Amino acid sequence: MLQAGDKAPNFTATIQTGEMVSLKDFKGKKLILFIYPGSNTPSCTVENCNLRDAYGELKAKGYTLLGVSPDTIKKQQNFIQKYQLPFPLIADEGNELIKAFGAWGQKQLYGRIYDGVLRSTFIINGKGVIERVIDKVVTKNHAQQILEAVE
Repeated sequence: MLQAGDKAPNFTATIQTGEMVSLKDFKGKKLILFIYPGSNTPSCTVENCNLRDAYGELKAKGYTLLGVSPDTIKKQQNFIQKYQLPFPLIADEGNELIKAFGAWGQKQLYGRIYDGVLRSTFIINGKGVIERVIDKVVTKNHAQQILEAVE
């Protein structure tokens, strides 16, 4: 997984509208890139809604949010509409962006070991450098974790 001080990978990816977004689009801006396993799952819904509820506060501090999961464009569209999410979601169906940030790896559930998305958040400065990484995300308090990390 990438760490604080690392240069964020240059990426171009598709968001829920079908439009492309790139790291260069955020040059000079502070970006919170959060990676989560899947839209419309219980923990991911809690996380996204927590960020939605704190969106105004994060935006007031100058941050832009961008979510990433391996879901399809259609699933991302439905997730945004259902929960009225005010930020875009990348449909990273091939896990390229997720893997570029090192957020893919070994997980364990009910004693079963498998490879999957590692829930993580990268706080990236306007020069494209990762300032903070949150790799132990608390879904119901994720916005507070971010706010504490940026102060």
